[in-house]
Amino acid sequence: MALHPVVEQVTNRIIQRSRASRAAYLAHLEAARVKGVQRGALSCTNLAHGFAAFPANDKLKLREQKKPSVAIVSSYNDMLSAHQPFEYFPRVIKEAVRDVGAVAQFAGGVPAMCDGVTQGQPGMELSLFSRDTIAMSTAVALSHNMFDAALYLGICDKIVPGLLIGALHFGHIPAVFVPGGPMTSGISNKEKAAIRQRYAKGEATREELLEGESKSYHGAGTCTFYGTANSNQMLMEMMGLHLPGAAFITPGTPLRDALTAAASHQAVSISQQGGNYMPVGHIVDEKSIVNAIVALHATGGSTNHTLHLVAIARAAGIVIDWNDFDALSKVVPSLTRIYPNGDADVNHFQAAGGPGFVIRELLDAGLAHEDVNTILGHGLRNHCKEPFLGEDGKVVWRDLPAQSGDETVLRPASNPFSDNGGMVLVQGNLGRAIMKISAVKKEHHVVEAPALTFNSQEDFMHAYKAGHLNRDFVAVIRFQGPRANGMPELHALTPALANLQDAGHHVAMVTDGRMSGASGKVPAAIHVSPEILAGGPLGLVRDGDILRVDATNGTLQALVPEEVWAQRKQASADISSSHIGMGRELFAMFRHASSAAEEGAATFPLPSPKHTTQPLHEGADSGEIMPGSDEDFLFRTNK
Repeated sequence: MALHPVVEQVTNRIIQRSRASRAAYLAHLEAARVKGVQRGALSCTNLAHGFAAFPANDKLKLREQKKPSVAIVSSYNDMLSAHQPFEYFPRVIKEAVRDVGAVAQFAGGVPAMCDGVTQGQPGMELSLFSRDTIAMSTAVALSHNMFDAALYLGICDKIVPGLLIGALHFGHIPAVFVPGGPMTSGISNKEKAAIRQRYAKGEATREELLEGESKSYHGAGTCTFYGTANSNQMLMEMMGLHLPGAAFITPGTPLRDALTAAASHQAVSISQQGGNYMPVGHIVDEKSIVNAIVALHATGGSTNHTLHLVAIARAAGIVIDWNDFDALSKVVPSLTRIYPNGDADVNHFQAAGGPGFVIRELLDAGLAHEDVNTILGHGLRNHCKEPFLGEDGKVVWRDLPAQSGDETVLRPASNPFSDNGGMVLVQGNLGRAIMKISAVKKEHHVVEAPALTFNSQEDFMHAYKAGHLNRDFVAVIRFQGPRANGMPELHALTPALANLQDAGHHVAMVTDGRMSGASGKVPAAIHVSPEILAGGPLGLVRDGDILRVDATNGTLQALVPEEVWAQRKQASADISSSHIGMGRELFAMFRHASSAAEEGAATFPLPSPKHTTQPLHEGADSGEIMPGSDEDFLFRTNK
C-alpha cells in the first residue's frame, strides 16, 4: 500500500524543519562511539571502580574488555503497582545476559511518581517536571561510560518519556525498553466512573468510593485504562523499542519473564560486539516519530503525548509541533475503544489483537512508515506479531489472526470506529490548545457560553460544592502552565464537570494545565499556549465573556470586541503557595527554564550545530572532561 499523502507531507516537512538539529544530533552520536567496548576508554583506576563489587566471573569479563556490558536502568519502587514487578527483573536480566556470554550491571534507578496518587494534591505540581528529572537520572546512570547497551525498565506516565529522553542523549548506546505489564482486570471502568460521579454529588460515602477504587486498582501492574501509562507502551511498540507484543502481558507470569529474558538477549545482540549494532539514536528518527503520532491517534491515546512526543523528538534533534498532530489526526482512523473512549480495558484490547494488530492495520492502510529501524533490525513489519510461551519456556512469535477478536474493542482500518483520530488543534485569540474529542458526543463539540475564571482547581471545586455552577459556562482554569506551577493534571475536575453536563448544562473547560489520557466526555481545551506567565491571552479573560470552544472548526475564541480586548491588562494572582512545600521549591529551576507546552515543556536545548562535541581520542590519559558549553553533550576523554 502506498503511503498516505498526508503522512508523507507531514514527514517531509518535519525532515526539512529538523535538518540542522538532526544533523547536529547524529554528529554527536558518532563522536561518542569508541572502538571496542565503551569501557575501553576508561583508565585502569576508573575501570577498577566500575567492577569492584562484581562476582569473579563477571569481573573477569569486564576486565577482558571483549564482551559487552549491559546497563539496567529501572524505575522500581514497591509502593506503586506498575513499578513493583521490576523488583525481580534484574535477576532475570543478569542470568539471561550471562547465558549469551555478556554481563549486566544495575546502572541506576530513576524516580517514579504516580499521578493517580498525587491527583489533586500538591505533589502533582512535580509530576511533569519529574520527566526531565528522570532523563537526568538516566544520564547519571550512564555517565560512567561502562556500557555497550541498555535495558530501560519503566512503564508509567513520565517515566518512559523521561527514560527515552535520557537514552537519546546517549544515542550511540543501543536501547531495549522492558515493560512490566498491566494488572489483571478489576471492576468495570463504567462502574468505577459511576461511583466517582455519585461521590462528587454526595450520593456515595468515602468508604464506598475507596472500596470501588480498591476493586479497580487491586494488584501489581499498571492501571488498566488507556491513559498515559498504557499509551506509552503502545508507542514503544510502534517505535520498535519493545520486543513485539511485550506491552500488555501481565506481570508475574511465565510469558512476562520469558519476554524479559528475550529482551536481555536482544540488547546484547544489537550492541557493537553483538554484531547487529543498532543504536537508539538511529531508531528514533523523523519517520518513527510520525509513526508514534499515528499510533497515538489510532488508539485514542493520551493528550500528554502532545507534550512528551515533542520532547522526545527534540532530544533526537527532531522538531514537531501541534500542526503535525492535527494534520495526522484528520486522516488516521480510530481503531480502538478502550476506556475512557469505551468500556473495555487494555487486557480486553490485548485479547482482541493488541498492538500488533494495530501496527499491521496501519501499515496495510499506508498510514505508517514500514521502512524504519527497530530493535529487530530494519522494518516495522517484524513487529506485527503476538508472543506465546514455547514448549522450552522461551518466547515464540506467531502471526496475528486476520480478524479482530472483538470488534467492539478493536477494528480493522477498513471498518474503523471513526474516520479521524479524535484529537484536534483549536486556536484563536485565546491561544493554541489541544482537544481530545474521541469520547465527547458530537452535540458537545461546540460550546458557546459565558466564562467563569478560576485560579486553581480548588477554587473550582469550592464553587461546585456551593452550588454556584448549575448553569451553562466555560470554566477557565488559569495559572496552571509549566512556568506557573508545573502544569498539573486537572483530572480531579472530571466527575464534577460530567455531573453538570449530565444535568443538561452546556459546559466546557479551557486551561493552560493538563487533563491527561483520562480526559473523558466533557470538552476541554488544554495545554493553552502560550501560558499567562509567558504573556498568553488567557489572562485577558473576564467572568461573563462569551467564549467559543469549537472542536468542529478548530477555534478557541473570546467573543469580545477587538478594541476592548486590546485595552485589557493581564490578570494577576498570588501563586506563591504553589512554589513551596512538598518539595516544590526544589523545582524552581524547572519552572524558570521550561519551554512552552507546544515545545514539549522541556528544560533542555535542541542539539545545536553551533557546538561540536569533542570525540573520544587517543592520548588522553588524565580522565578530564573536554571543555564545552552547557548545551554540549560531554564525554570522557581518557583511554
